Amino acid sequence: MKNQIALMVVGIAVSLFAAGAPAAAEAAAAIDGATAKALAAGGARVVDVRTPEEFASGHVPGAINIPYDQIARRASEIGPPSTQVLLYCRTGRRSGIAADALDRAGYKKVFDFRTVTAWPGELAK
Repeated sequence: MKNQIALMVVGIAVSLFAAGAPAAAEAAAAIDGATAKALAAGGARVVDVRTPEEFASGHVPGAINIPYDQIARRASEIGPPSTQVLLYCRTGRRSGIAADALDRAGYKKVFDFRTVTAWPGELAK
């Protein structure tokens, strides 16, 4: 009887995995540009995780530049872990990596609008 129950539990777990059930929650909520703009207007810290050269070519007004591979060691520049953080890059890959790093550092209010082209407004230079 115990073996049958164990096999049923394993079978259910395998079925869920095969069906694409997520193994873990995402570190950051993916949002669109309009939502990002509203959060920024409400005081969220906007972080561009691209290179300094990409940042200089055009960035969200008020954003700070912390390249994704430096985010863990420079997280204090963002503020305390209770800070709402908006991340973006060029395609969404680097902002996703940065979101994971911030999650590991204790930041739980992280939003990713992925690409700078999603910003609904003029970019600063």
